[in-house]
Amino acid sequence: MKRNILVTGGAGFIGANFVRHMLESSDETRVVVLDSLTYAGNLENLSGLDEGRLKFVKGDITDSAVVDALFVDEKIDAVVNFAAESHVDRSILGPKAFIETNIMGTFVLLEAARKTWTSPEALKSCRFVHVSTDEVYGSLGDTGYFTEETPFSPNSPYSASKASSDHLVRAYFHTYGLPVLTTNCSNNYGPYQFPEKLIPLMVLNALDGKSLPVYGDGKNVRDWLYVTDHCKAIEAVLDKGRTGETYNIGGRCEMQNIEIVKLVCKEVDSLIEFDEGLSLRYPYEKPRETLIKYVTDRPGHDRRYAIDCDKIERELGWKPEVTFEEGMKKTIEWYVTERAWWEKILSGEYLKYYDAQYGNRG
Repeated sequence: MKRNILVTGGAGFIGANFVRHMLESSDETRVVVLDSLTYAGNLENLSGLDEGRLKFVKGDITDSAVVDALFVDEKIDAVVNFAAESHVDRSILGPKAFIETNIMGTFVLLEAARKTWTSPEALKSCRFVHVSTDEVYGSLGDTGYFTEETPFSPNSPYSASKASSDHLVRAYFHTYGLPVLTTNCSNNYGPYQFPEKLIPLMVLNALDGKSLPVYGDGKNVRDWLYVTDHCKAIEAVLDKGRTGETYNIGGRCEMQNIEIVKLVCKEVDSLIEFDEGLSLRYPYEKPRETLIKYVTDRPGHDRRYAIDCDKIERELGWKPEVTFEEGMKKTIEWYVTERAWWEKILSGEYLKYYDAQYGNRG
């Protein structure tokens, strides 16, 4: 189906991977990316794509004038909302930005869709996919899984802001009949992920022989999903999902954080051992597990997340395809190969580039 898709946060990690997937999988798709290029947005994540079917707009989803104009000017008939402040630690230090972007930004997008998609035909054919997180459900014990019926019980400012936005999306379906769908996914990993997140942080620190900080006892459990599998799931929801419904997306891959870190150490050691060029560039000689350092646990750290994704598998025919071992190998090799990408991020050079191109990001 030919669509003009507005992808908010499309220069970020999951958003950029989704844009790439959609443009590569369909010649009929045109994508408009709206991204404010905050610290986690990187225009280079979209390099090399078909500029004839991709338009980038620097702007904030809380800016109703920009959003309203895009809906009309670009004839937007589908929205996939990735734009969010998404790092739990940052939400603890400064929750205000999370409230503004995750709640007010979602409200602005919903209002734009409500004002634009007014005809019966539009309400039938258009789609608004709101991308959320399993963190809205709170924390699980040693057993059980989050389902679409699990009550919300967020434990951080980040997850509370996402739960609020999920409720808004639901309300716009029941109140206004807006054709919305919500996805709640487990932890993503893969190329283009900002280095503050667990896996890229551990990979880069391990490469350079730096400390590998692990919260608490390291036994917090997460369900892991390779980012391209997530993108395919969102495409399935966009094309075939029932409006008003929520779909949980998981990788069926539960891992303790400490298991992740040890696997990174093993993979990086192995990769460097058999590549002389890499061993010269990354000369740390001890097993990288010696870099692991347990640190004070963060406040409100949920113990376990696990997703029951039976609904999306049963109704839409989606299943995760990439095993964790395959995904980790691809991810680590990407970060090793794309050193220039993350060096620029860590040095702050990419921020200077954006300022030169677009002016002050504020």
